[in-house]
Amino acid sequence: MTFEWLAIAMFVAFFFVLMSGYPVAFGFAGTALIFGAIGLSVGAFNQTLLLLLPNRWFGTMSDTTLLAIPYFIFLGAVLEKSGLAEDLLETVGVLFGPVRGGIALAVVIVGTLLAATTGVVAATIIAMGLISLPTMLKYGYDKRLATGVIISAGTLAQVIPPSLVLIVLSSQIGVSVGDLFLGAVIPGLLLAGSYALYVIFVGLVSPEKAPALPPEARTLRGMALLKRSLLALLPPVLLIFAVLGSIFFGLATPSEAGAVGAVGAVLLTVLNRRFGWKMMWDAAYSTLRTTTLVLMILFCATVFSLVFTGLGGSELVTSWLVNLPGGKIGYLIISNIVLFVMGMFLEFIEIAFIAIPLLIPAATAFGIDLVWLGVVFGVNLQVGFITPPVGFSLFYMQSVAPKEVPTIEIHRGALPFIVLQIIVMAIIIIFPQTVTWLVDVSFK
Repeated sequence: MTFEWLAIAMFVAFFFVLMSGYPVAFGFAGTALIFGAIGLSVGAFNQTLLLLLPNRWFGTMSDTTLLAIPYFIFLGAVLEKSGLAEDLLETVGVLFGPVRGGIALAVVIVGTLLAATTGVVAATIIAMGLISLPTMLKYGYDKRLATGVIISAGTLAQVIPPSLVLIVLSSQIGVSVGDLFLGAVIPGLLLAGSYALYVIFVGLVSPEKAPALPPEARTLRGMALLKRSLLALLPPVLLIFAVLGSIFFGLATPSEAGAVGAVGAVLLTVLNRRFGWKMMWDAAYSTLRTTTLVLMILFCATVFSLVFTGLGGSELVTSWLVNLPGGKIGYLIISNIVLFVMGMFLEFIEIAFIAIPLLIPAATAFGIDLVWLGVVFGVNLQVGFITPPVGFSLFYMQSVAPKEVPTIEIHRGALPFIVLQIIVMAIIIIFPQTVTWLVDVSFK
């Protein structure tokens, strides 16, 4: 008698536990222990599998790739807490002010730069929402365009290296995080470029929705503007090249590059006279909280994965996916639909530990390039992050939006950018070279 139904029931039960609001980590471990005990009582689970847990946990802690997580979180926290991110947004806003849709373009550019330095979505959206949204509303921007561009540009941190999403995906997929970083560069720039083109298009077709800043609002001109632009733009750009360039040219691993970036961020605060022990404490505490969350979920997900596999769940899911109608194409369609739907309800960390381990064995059986697939999944998770009704970026935006911007306008504002993301994801799927080319030519 087979007991694979137990594995299915376990997965369904965990989903309901998650929807109840119970902490994810304890939901993983608790569900696994309950169904492991049920499996033992009916002879469907071998208890000796639990002896593998210490080895798996030790292997996790020995994985130097995970060191990149606290480094990049700390880098982003330092830029946020010190106010350097705010300076960057304000300066680029003034620089592009004379152009129709200039502030929205500034949001896209700064969102791209912050994504390439922080890798954290929530901080980017909240910072840009607090700084740029009131300015855009003041000068007559369409509410949907203003909120939509902040949501989408802020979520670029899901894809553009050093993305925390890619770091977590690399540990679950079993590929080099450096390769995922390189593979995501062009898709990330395609996303940013599509947002910028959309803003320009709206400015040309409906100038009343994306007006230029009036002359009296352009407080800086000439040499003063040039000086401020250099001081605000040059350091983050140099930091990005130091971090990503060292990976691209094979000079450092992602973890080593993250350490360089963290030290570089602190040096920037010193050079800009923003260094302070309170700022450092706040950044370190923020890093501690996020890193602990990720590792706790990872440890508890290991228990869940072990019991689910012991009950025959992994083999069952792999068999289903491999035997889907359409073969590889059917697998890509179904797996991306599953991730898209999950992305509307769950954080990327939860999805990475729940769904990705179940999808990868089938991808390996089909001979799919796992680096390319990891980037496709990363872009997919970004789409879910801004998709109504429960995309997490929408909630971040709602938390800082003024009362005159209703929730429905925020949701409607995200829709054009969802379409753009789906188009870019289709381009990546149709033309895998958008991911693989940079990996192939890198100095690894």
